[in-house]
Amino acid sequence: MNESQRQSLLSAIAISSGIAGFTNITPQQRADAFTNLEQFKSYPGRVAACVEMIGCDSLQFATANGNTADATVPGKLYALGVIQEFLKVGYNGLNDSDRGQLRVSIVTAARQLAMPSVADSSIIKMDESKRILAMKIAVLLADLATREFPQRWQTFVTDLFAPVSSGGIWCEPGADAGANTIGVKICLECLKLITEDCTDSDFNAKISTVRRNDILLGFNEVTHQILPLLFELLSKQYGDLNNAKNTLTQMNQYLASSGRTTAQMSPEEKAQYQIQLDKRDAAGAILADELGTIEKFCQSMPLDWMFKVENGVDFVAALLHLLQEDVAKIQVLSVACLQQLALRKLDPDQWFRVISSLPSALFEASQASAKRASERGIDPNCIEMLVEQLDYHRSLSKMGSMLVTCHLAHITADKDVSSGKGPKFEAVSRYLRLLSEMMSHQSGVICGEQINMWVGLLRDPAIVRTNVLSPHLSRVLNAYMTHVVKIRWDDVWDQNHPYSSLIEASWDDDDEYHEWLGNLRSKASQLFRAIGSTEPEIASTAIHLKVRTLLNAHSNGEPRDQLNPENNELTIHSTPCQEFEGVTQPLDNILHGIPSWALDNGSYDEKRTRIRSTIRPLLSELANLIVAWNPNDIWLKFRRTTLLEALKHYWKYDPATLPTGVDSLLMYLSVIDNPPKDRLSEDVVGLRKKSGVSLVAVAKKVPDLLVPWLSQLSERAKSLLSSGGMSPVNEMHLYEFLSCVATAVENPVDRSNFIADVLGSSIRILESPEIQNSIASVEGLLSFLGIAQAASNPASVTDPTFVKKVTNDFEMLFSSLNQLLSVGKRCHEAAKKRPNGGLPLQNLSATVDDSCNFPDEGPVGINELVINDPFVPLWPKILPTLLKVMDVTLRVWHPECQASLLQNNIQRYAVAISDDEAFLATKQDGSVKGVFGEGGTAGSIVSGTDRRDLNLAPRWSGWFNESRNTCFQLLGLICMQRVIFAPELSHLYPQFVAVVANQEHLRSMEHRHFNQYLKQFIEIMMLSCPAPLYQSHLTAILGPVFEHLQYRLQYSWSPVLGTGSLGIESTRPMGSDNCMAAANQLASVGVDQWLIAYYARGGLFVGDLDNVTGEAAVEKARVELTRTYADMLQSTLALKGAWALVLANKAREDLALKRNDPSKLMSGPINKLANGKDYLNADGSKRTLAQLHIDARRLVRIDKLCHFLLLENEQIAGSLVVTIIQCLEYPDAYTCRRCTRIVHRILESVAWLDKYTELLGYRLLSAAVKAIVTEPKWMVGTEWDMINVIRDVYDRLVLGQYLLPGGQGPGLQMSRDPANSMMFEQTKVADKPLMGGGILTATSDFPRRILMEIGMSQEEVVATEKSLSEKRSAKEQKDVFRDLLRLAADKTKQAEGLNRGDNGVLDRAGAEESLLHGKLRQPTVSALPEKLVTYSMMKKKEGSNSPDPADGPWHGNIFD
Repeated sequence: MNESQRQSLLSAIAISSGIAGFTNITPQQRADAFTNLEQFKSYPGRVAACVEMIGCDSLQFATANGNTADATVPGKLYALGVIQEFLKVGYNGLNDSDRGQLRVSIVTAARQLAMPSVADSSIIKMDESKRILAMKIAVLLADLATREFPQRWQTFVTDLFAPVSSGGIWCEPGADAGANTIGVKICLECLKLITEDCTDSDFNAKISTVRRNDILLGFNEVTHQILPLLFELLSKQYGDLNNAKNTLTQMNQYLASSGRTTAQMSPEEKAQYQIQLDKRDAAGAILADELGTIEKFCQSMPLDWMFKVENGVDFVAALLHLLQEDVAKIQVLSVACLQQLALRKLDPDQWFRVISSLPSALFEASQASAKRASERGIDPNCIEMLVEQLDYHRSLSKMGSMLVTCHLAHITADKDVSSGKGPKFEAVSRYLRLLSEMMSHQSGVICGEQINMWVGLLRDPAIVRTNVLSPHLSRVLNAYMTHVVKIRWDDVWDQNHPYSSLIEASWDDDDEYHEWLGNLRSKASQLFRAIGSTEPEIASTAIHLKVRTLLNAHSNGEPRDQLNPENNELTIHSTPCQEFEGVTQPLDNILHGIPSWALDNGSYDEKRTRIRSTIRPLLSELANLIVAWNPNDIWLKFRRTTLLEALKHYWKYDPATLPTGVDSLLMYLSVIDNPPKDRLSEDVVGLRKKSGVSLVAVAKKVPDLLVPWLSQLSERAKSLLSSGGMSPVNEMHLYEFLSCVATAVENPVDRSNFIADVLGSSIRILESPEIQNSIASVEGLLSFLGIAQAASNPASVTDPTFVKKVTNDFEMLFSSLNQLLSVGKRCHEAAKKRPNGGLPLQNLSATVDDSCNFPDEGPVGINELVINDPFVPLWPKILPTLLKVMDVTLRVWHPECQASLLQNNIQRYAVAISDDEAFLATKQDGSVKGVFGEGGTAGSIVSGTDRRDLNLAPRWSGWFNESRNTCFQLLGLICMQRVIFAPELSHLYPQFVAVVANQEHLRSMEHRHFNQYLKQFIEIMMLSCPAPLYQSHLTAILGPVFEHLQYRLQYSWSPVLGTGSLGIESTRPMGSDNCMAAANQLASVGVDQWLIAYYARGGLFVGDLDNVTGEAAVEKARVELTRTYADMLQSTLALKGAWALVLANKAREDLALKRNDPSKLMSGPINKLANGKDYLNADGSKRTLAQLHIDARRLVRIDKLCHFLLLENEQIAGSLVVTIIQCLEYPDAYTCRRCTRIVHRILESVAWLDKYTELLGYRLLSAAVKAIVTEPKWMVGTEWDMINVIRDVYDRLVLGQYLLPGGQGPGLQMSRDPANSMMFEQTKVADKPLMGGGILTATSDFPRRILMEIGMSQEEVVATEKSLSEKRSAKEQKDVFRDLLRLAADKTKQAEGLNRGDNGVLDRAGAEESLLHGKLRQPTVSALPEKLVTYSMMKKKEGSNSPDPADGPWHGNIFD
């Protein structure tokens, strides 16, 4: 590059960087400059030119007006950037000489920058431009080191860490901080970057593993040269910092003695004062930089680097001492270093050293802080100081808790701690006391950082058995009870809160605070419960004192702040309400956690008896205080309701106050406003709802204790219901409450009669002429809901009288159905909790019948079912009406009815989605506060109005959803209760099938309807049906359903895949602007063609919703339908849910039997604790005798249902398998991954049958191969699952190998048939898919045809099969398929070109994402060919014949 080019380049750099002297630059000049700089990056001689530039002392050029401009800093930065880019792409191509020359040039540039000049000798502050240049050089040096050190750059340490006078870039011994230590900054940053690159997993793709290990080994060899320098620097700069601070203190004292301030200093004094400030800040900056590097060492490098004490070098002691220093946030950075050590695996000595040293170090740091406050003339504990030190305190709390959480084993394993005596016990106890006292901090974030630690300690049984926690739990409990009380943020904004400034420093805004509070409360529930369980005396004393104090202070509503101006009552934001709200969670969880021995009347040891004698009076007084409290304000009544609900845990042992408490809750169901209003206020409605919920909760917890008062409760409930002021929700709560109590009645007849009496009014309403007429026809239903009237009288939908009448009519119908559903569910739940687990058997045998001959697995009469479930006798009355409601509701969606409604501007909204469904389709985040909040979707379907308004149009969609979903759930309930299979209902079953499997109903449902239909009815029916009844009861329903699902899913996804007659535009939702055209199309194209477009848009009509949200709703409906179908099949094929747990339990039993180790049956997952006494399920839950009997029946059903679905009915099996194959092609990774599991179960069940060969060997395999070869983006992450499907198909149909269930394990090779060498012998488990299934004995050519269609030759196919036969492990076989599919993918990619079009998730995945090309990806920095040989290696080899234990492995614990 000649001088002219050099001048032009510097001019372009100056223009681009905007340096001084270039103020009138035109856009064209700037564009030309950028172009020149980009072109230079491709100039062949750019590296040599850049090396020359960074070696110059200055870079100057002549401007257009003849002046000289300086571009040294921007020029060198640009040159370094060009070199850095070259390192990534061209460095490996350089020869040894060029690499060495480039390295020397960059080191020289660094030395040139670090060289102290005469002009800089008195400068303390570091020039900003030099600092930026230093950082850039550090990055380059780090890049070079990762490529060269240690094999090719053996002088790395001397080149960088020798003083400048000796040829390095490190500062001279004793040099002051500032401009003279810029070389130190380069070295520290370089070390930090190298450590991060070689240890952080985020850089795995950048540097090869071998190269990273070489670098780390090289560093371990030179630590004796680097670490002393770092420690010396730390000591020197800390001394300089303290000297500067002491000098400043003396100056301030001198000024104070003469009655002056810093503002009154003379010019000479100001100069001297500023020098000391600069010295302090410069030394602090160097210390901060060094601590940043040390933090990386603490995170990843050998622990000996920090913990080893040698020749006065002790980094841990230094870090503890630096906790005193607040300049440049040194104490925060020191805590960060200690936190990284806390996250490492410290050995016991190291850990005890830290926890023993921390309390004294923090005491000294506290004294230093108090001294600084004293010098400033302020209180050390004032808010100003707390705000300044908040980051330090928060990080300290986090580090301290992590130090314990990550090393719980050191506490449990140490004998001193276990015995409760000795120095180690004292050290742990002193440390925990420190942490607990730290929680007295006024900011809740300090407590928040420790909660995981305390929960972890309390959940460890070995720690709980010691005395190490007890002294501190009272402080811990009080701290968390204080901070779970919500802060009123308005007080913070108005600066009325005593800690406003501290709170504002702790959280950015109220949203962040409320998110933090929610997380804290969630975790605090575990803490309160654990303390109640482990230390019931401490917990009871604390909660008793807390509640009593609150009642004494606020029971009458004092202080009466934040009042409602309408009635002068307290609001939710009033102080008493917030205080009582905060105590509810601790009370509920503590009472829940208190063990039974602390309250019951059993005989226990002396210690437990003493504790019980203390707890009982406290909790008795607590219960009496709450029950006797009778507040007047609505919100205080609400808070009392929550406290009463919490007492349910106590009432289980002492029901003395139970009747009074329940009577209070019943009384609150009829509470009204004061003064009374025409319409109940939201506060009163909320109180009534909460009271109802609390009643149900109490009844579910202690139903047996309420049975003696059942008649009085029934009379009280009838009185409330007859009063007429109850809302439908409260009526439902009353019914649920009574049904929960009724389930505890021992006599089945009395129990059933009571339930019939409770629900008599609901059944009478459904049987009333008004309801029967409304559900007799579509016209009657539309008129009942006010839809028909809207056609002739549009104003009727907003007429207040008419709206109220129609609303009351619907609520009458819906409430009756919902009450039946709620009570039915409660009865069914109670039946499952009975000793027989809900089985229609009086007594269960102690052993399970191995013959699998279960008398109850078949049609069971209602008279037998009623023994467990008192609800079942009501079904003969309920079912006919239920079928009518469901039938007429689904008929509204028939195409001809839809078309009629869509043509009317108001009636069309009856078939629209609701505002709530639109909201669920939007992207959820914390900024949107629900449907009716700011940014919600209320009023988006029917523009400008929502369901809260007196307008029927926005209510219809919600009503239809509620009615339809309730019907589906009732259908699921009748299946769960097995009544639909009872002989007494056999005469109704044809009518049942005619409704639930009606072809027109199936075709007309929207995707959202079909989702509920599958989840709430079809899946439950398949899981509940006894095995002998599959043919008689399931065939007529599942056949049409599965056949229709194949049709529906195909046309839902075909526009997305581009395989149908409709384009992607057909997936646009139907809105108010185009619904008329869609309605008119029905007559012109016919129902079948109209339904194709209907499925493409998910069947949705979105009203006035915007296009973006509407399209999101359509996409959500399509994807959820596919996922629901896959999840349903997973549940019914025992791949998830309760049936999968049965198989997991069976596998555990087989393992325990094989190993003769019953303890295997008493252990759960590693994340759940076991008592070692009870038999547990695989998920950790307790296993009962009833469950053993239930699981035995489920095991039979698992086998029989799989056989029925796939082998007994061609309509069901064909549709099911074809649909699953199609699902593998749909662009949804969730569905695809789950369908691969279903495919394995299908292969295990039917691969041995000839009639499935074409379907599995060609259609299934071609779909799987296509999904892998085309490499769509949506497949990323599921490729291995799909390759395993390919492996399973090929092994079973071609190679004569079968796999373990789920496609796991190696290929198990079957022998050739001795009678026919062309065939394989069949497996012994061909008819047992749960044991691996069978194979196709006659080899199929369909899979081979697929391989040849993707470009393989016959010889390659033969070679592949040979390889698969020889290498039968799962990994080896999957690798074989990946390699051959990669070749096919490359050919496909070349054939289709680089661009497949803009199809989003259907685009081909890039090489960095693709699994097929994973092995081809190479790291940016590859391993060096030179083998690393270090001094330690040689020493180890020499002493191998006489090993010295002191030497140890040379690499220490570098990989800890």
